[in-house]
Amino acid sequence: MKKKEPMPRQKALRWIAIATLSLLFLSPVQAQRESYTINDSWKFLKGECAAAADSAFNDAEWTSVHLPHTWNTDAYVEKKYYQGTGWYRRMLTLPQSWKGKQIFLKLDAASKAATIHINGKNVGEHAGGYTASTFDITSFCSFDAPNSLAIHVDNTRQDIPPISGDFTFFGGIYRDVWLTAAPKQHFHLTNYASDGIFISTPQVSQEKGTILIRGEVKNDANQKASLELEHTVYNPDGSIAQTQKQSIQIKAGELYSFRTETAPIPSPKLWTPETPHLYRVESILRDKKTKTILDHSNHHTGFRWFNFDGEQGFCLNGKPYKLRGICRHQDQKPIGVALTDEMHRRDMKLMKEMGANFIRISHYPQDDALLEMCDKLGMLAWEEIPIIDIVPDTPGYAENCERNLREMIRQHYNHPSIITWGYMNEILLVTQRRYKKEEELKPVLERTLALAKRLEDVLKEEDTTRVSTMAFHGSNSYNEVGLGSITDIVGWNLYQGWYGGDLTGFERFLTEQHQKYPSHPMIVSEYGAGSDRRLHSLQPHAFDFSIEYQQKYLEHYLPVLEETPYICGGTHWNFIDFSSALRDESMPRINNKGLVYADRTPKDVYYYYKAAWRHDIPVLHIASRDWTHRAGVQQGEAPVMLPVKVYTNLPEVELFIDGKSLGKQKATNYTATFEVPFSRKEHFVSAKAENKEATTGIRIIEDGIRLNFTPTPMMLNETNLRGLELAVNVGSHCFYTSDESQLTWLPDQSYTEGSWGYIGGESKSSQGQIQNTNDGPLFQTLRSGIEGYRFDVPNGDYEIEFLFTDIFRENAAAVYLLDRNSGAESRENRFSIIINDVVVEEDFSPCRESDYFQALRKRYNITNFRNKIEIHFPVRNGKSLLNGIKLRKLY
Repeated sequence: MKKKEPMPRQKALRWIAIATLSLLFLSPVQAQRESYTINDSWKFLKGECAAAADSAFNDAEWTSVHLPHTWNTDAYVEKKYYQGTGWYRRMLTLPQSWKGKQIFLKLDAASKAATIHINGKNVGEHAGGYTASTFDITSFCSFDAPNSLAIHVDNTRQDIPPISGDFTFFGGIYRDVWLTAAPKQHFHLTNYASDGIFISTPQVSQEKGTILIRGEVKNDANQKASLELEHTVYNPDGSIAQTQKQSIQIKAGELYSFRTETAPIPSPKLWTPETPHLYRVESILRDKKTKTILDHSNHHTGFRWFNFDGEQGFCLNGKPYKLRGICRHQDQKPIGVALTDEMHRRDMKLMKEMGANFIRISHYPQDDALLEMCDKLGMLAWEEIPIIDIVPDTPGYAENCERNLREMIRQHYNHPSIITWGYMNEILLVTQRRYKKEEELKPVLERTLALAKRLEDVLKEEDTTRVSTMAFHGSNSYNEVGLGSITDIVGWNLYQGWYGGDLTGFERFLTEQHQKYPSHPMIVSEYGAGSDRRLHSLQPHAFDFSIEYQQKYLEHYLPVLEETPYICGGTHWNFIDFSSALRDESMPRINNKGLVYADRTPKDVYYYYKAAWRHDIPVLHIASRDWTHRAGVQQGEAPVMLPVKVYTNLPEVELFIDGKSLGKQKATNYTATFEVPFSRKEHFVSAKAENKEATTGIRIIEDGIRLNFTPTPMMLNETNLRGLELAVNVGSHCFYTSDESQLTWLPDQSYTEGSWGYIGGESKSSQGQIQNTNDGPLFQTLRSGIEGYRFDVPNGDYEIEFLFTDIFRENAAAVYLLDRNSGAESRENRFSIIINDVVVEEDFSPCRESDYFQALRKRYNITNFRNKIEIHFPVRNGKSLLNGIKLRKLY
């Protein structure tokens, strides 16, 4: 074996130099802050377990879950969803390289309250379901063995907002959990769970702008340290704009505050929703002697200025600018609020694609992923804490509200997209309904005013660069009691033409407010109408939940917002169909005012907004994706004429059916509606429009859709009865198509000779949930006091099916129905059912057979010898009623 020769001196020196450089190169990286999620390997138990915090507890029988997680998927099916406590447990094995560092645990959100235990010891508690919390867990952790982490979560607490609201209070750890290790000297990470650095732009104009960087450095070592703090500002193109450095002498255990303002940056690129230019601010903390990087942080900022004015509306960067906005809840059926970051980003892209430039983040702070996209995509934002409906007299409630407000502002301070902070929504809604007497109401109002003033002071203390706001429901009481004068701007949640009144009440209310309070800037913070894809109407009206009424409603509201200069803008309620467990209506447990469905499929009316708001691209959309299976009553061989609407921002549209032109129409209010002849099972409907482009000249824009059609004869005979199921949505003017059977139930009609229809009675409806069916809307409408139903049909054997449910029982109306009432009565309704003089039910009571609000279907086979089927409902007590009827010829 050959003896190994010693390394030559020159080669050895070169090797040592390389190794030394490598260590110098690596040491800053190794010394910096390290963070990663611990979303995996959790065990979960719904309910209480007294021993769960103990480090030796055996959780093997618990359910394995991955974060984000909520225990409330039951809220989509149960009004009384689980509100209680739950436990989360997992083991933590810490890297040996983390010895000597400070270790932090961060919960991005756990609703409503979380208590953290490590190795059986109580680390601390966070009260608030929508803001983050950070705990220094260094002294609780071991490097010699795995650490037990147990988190107790409670979504029942009445001292934490919200305690009331028109949405589900999902429980669980439904955002990320992070583990962070930082050197002993680091930016202050337990400053209300912020990053410990706060960036603003105190001077900004088209000519120049400055950046102010504030923050705190913490020294958790037991000796003083000499540090160097460096801030580098990068232009939007990535080049360096300037660098600021300062030396820091920090004592053991000291919390050191710093404040640095940059030199003016000439001609800054301004941030707008159309040009969201972002400047990056990199903050580096170094050991002054070794130059080792101890901590490192990046944030974006943007140069923009704005103002709200009672007469002129909103201005951005010195120019009038209409806030075209939308509200957004954070859930998605069936997973609740346990959304991934990419789901939040997807929502923001959909809003931006629609043309929105403003979001009301309602009614609580939402995921960091959402705010990141607001900054990067360009979306101005209103963010708020969830104080809703009423201020309770609960010890600790006001303190928790204040802390949640500070947390929201500090955690999201650095987002240039945010222009206003909010802290109350419809705070008199429940208050005024619960306390009718003056002596009861007065102390609640005093408590509410005191909290509002307290929070306003906190908001201005935390942030002087943005404005404050509250959202009021449509009552002047807010001004009368003094709430209207507290915040910088006010938001009005207005639903004229939905919960009460008519559509024109919307502009009347705004005009009245402006005349009374001309100097107070206003935003319409909510407006909307519910819609159910299964319901369609040629005569839409409020609260029928037809797709067509939602379109009619929004087509009235949007032009008012756009054309009224003193209105700063509006935020449509809501972006999605979201979970509201207390609601019944046509889709129980869902508030269905969304512009997109829960699965994020856009409704047709989404494209109305896109046509109105996107002036940079051509928009042409046949608004019938929500109504692809059509039906109608046919007179002889003549086609059935049904409207087809097109949303477009182009001046003129031509519509075709199966290649045949139906002519051209000028677009008015971004719509063109054609009467289209339907005559066969499937048609292809297409639209064409010309778009004049500066570079390419005229370009043809097209859209097309296949529509199914089922005709029902007005006059029934042997031929057209074959295979026909004549289904009638009794008491309703709506077509209803069942998700389950795809059968379309036709709007009701009165009887005429030779045809079919009802005799007598009046239409009634309820929004109460109907049990034992998925076709609730069929049973929510009926004819009350109906005398009979008649079908003029040839002789033969028939099957007749009746749909019943008794809605005439007094129900507790949801507070969010405002002034709309159910018109319910308490009585037992009994009547007979007689078919062609044969008594099939002598003393029939729907509520006795199946209880109130329970779906009941009854079928009878009959032989018709009269060339007609006459049905009578003689009353025995109360009134007769019928919700639906279906006729089918057997032989």
